[in-house]
Amino acid sequence: MSILELRKVWGNRPLVAAAIGVLLQDETGRVLLQRRGDDGLWGEPGGALEPGEDFLTGARRELLEETGLVCPDLALLPLPDGLQSGPELFHLYPNGHEIYIVGMRASGTLPASALEHAQPDDSGETLELRWFALDELPPLSNNANRQSLNVLRSRAGLPPLPLEPVPPAPPVGNYLMDLRKLVGPRPLFAPGANVLVTDEQNRLLLLRHGGTGKWTVPGGSLEPGESFEDCARRELFEETGLRAETLEPLQMFAGPRYRFTYPHGDVVDNVSVLYRAQGISGELTPQDGEVLEVGWFGADELPDDEELSGRLIQDNLRVWKGGQSP
Repeated sequence: MSILELRKVWGNRPLVAAAIGVLLQDETGRVLLQRRGDDGLWGEPGGALEPGEDFLTGARRELLEETGLVCPDLALLPLPDGLQSGPELFHLYPNGHEIYIVGMRASGTLPASALEHAQPDDSGETLELRWFALDELPPLSNNANRQSLNVLRSRAGLPPLPLEPVPPAPPVGNYLMDLRKLVGPRPLFAPGANVLVTDEQNRLLLLRHGGTGKWTVPGGSLEPGESFEDCARRELFEETGLRAETLEPLQMFAGPRYRFTYPHGDVVDNVSVLYRAQGISGELTPQDGEVLEVGWFGADELPDDEELSGRLIQDNLRVWKGGQSP
């Protein structure tokens, strides 16, 4: 379901918005910003993903809608610079809607002259487009834009822009289940994180999930105000009793390939960051009810694809196998 559809049943309360930001620079390093129609402030082109959409497709669509431009070399920024999530990415719209932005950033280059051919759509989202030097930025709309521009400023050797204060994040609850009570089984974005945990023999920890009966890795959906990494840490501890000293982001998984239908009919569009855990501590304690069984598997001992909990987990394991020494 789209954000606008969810608002009809959720009201103004915070939603987690899977979104993409687009950072375009010209030949002198200036960044393209739009003056927004809702608050009159400036920000990068971008917006929420459509159901079933991947981030790069969303980036191209949002760029075309908000500027009328096409960028041939547009690509997702590598992790971790490409990720956006966390409590500081709270945004209150002028109409009272509250969101936490999670997702990715894309970047590309266009000549300064491309702006002469810009044609934003007639939605009113874009009031003006202009190139800005990274050390001469206008008033920005929210922290998502400040963080994105800080990625570029860091690369240019400039100090970071300070972030605006935000309200405390809500306590961890069951955000996705609460939405389900209002929308039924219709597709919902499920931003979250999964974790690869290995033992001294370089065997991978898998869990048999109580809801599907299939094998999966530790992980789950994030709560409003949570970062991808915080979600990974919380889910790892809840499902296994283990803690990780460090979590290395490996890859983002999103798009139509990762739509998943649960046995009871609920549909989710997974938007999931895969982490590699290092420095594991604690005693392996499977979560009652949610985890039916645990197992340690070598690269040549993994369950068959049909025994795994969907394409997301299948591809998570392929990333792990691809990183093993021959």
